[in-house]
Amino acid sequence: MADAHARSVSLHHDIVGAGPDLVLLHGWAMHAGVFAPLVDRLSSQFTLHLLDLPGHGRSAGAGVPLDLDAAARAAADVVPGGAIWLGWSLGGLVALHAVASGAANARGLVMLAASPRFVRADDWPAGMDPEVFAGFARHLAADWRGTVDRFLALEVHGSEHVREELRMLRATVFAHGEPAPGALSDGLAVLAGSDLRAELPALAVPSLWIAGRRDRVVHPEAMHAAAAAVPGGRFVEVERAGHAPFLTHADVVADAIADFAADCR
Repeated sequence: MADAHARSVSLHHDIVGAGPDLVLLHGWAMHAGVFAPLVDRLSSQFTLHLLDLPGHGRSAGAGVPLDLDAAARAAADVVPGGAIWLGWSLGGLVALHAVASGAANARGLVMLAASPRFVRADDWPAGMDPEVFAGFARHLAADWRGTVDRFLALEVHGSEHVREELRMLRATVFAHGEPAPGALSDGLAVLAGSDLRAELPALAVPSLWIAGRRDRVVHPEAMHAAAAAVPGGRFVEVERAGHAPFLTHADVVADAIADFAADCR
């Protein structure tokens, strides 16, 4: 990212490319560098705002709590109004809350392998077993590196390119340092405890929901149900993709984002 530059703000913020503003928020234990395949494909069409979430990557020392309100406000403070917000996995919860709460003055929302509720409930059968997140939380203190690696393995499970995708995630995860103490447990708490379904019917901007058909973290049925609950929500399913479709099917994901952005006014 030769043309990237960082502003002096609480959250680390790189700006790349030229065109309409597009905000990219990454997933648990990662940082904005994971979006390199999308940056390569979208920087000629968009001004990309790449943020490291609180406690992650180059925002490890930002001093911002990793909860939805604080993370959404901190992100909204450093990006311009009128942007499209994209969130992957944990970043999707932050993006959805920022847009729905009005913290972000957004013109569109892209949920990438992210849903308003990650865990299963009686009225949300497509969510993940709550015990999976509880197990990660139990093992975090004893072996946080091993826990992160197991989570990465879960993210690639079912993908057409398991080894390639896992290699890319492992190479990226600590490229900008270790997460801040407590950030990983706080992030798991957000994933396990958030339920933003009530915010969907009132979502006032166009939304695109991109699912990996083989995703084992966020089932595509959950994303399809969420898209159906939003007025004008658009759903795209990427064949043979897992939880990180932008790594293995970057062209498909980039094209879907560009097509959606062209319709956002």
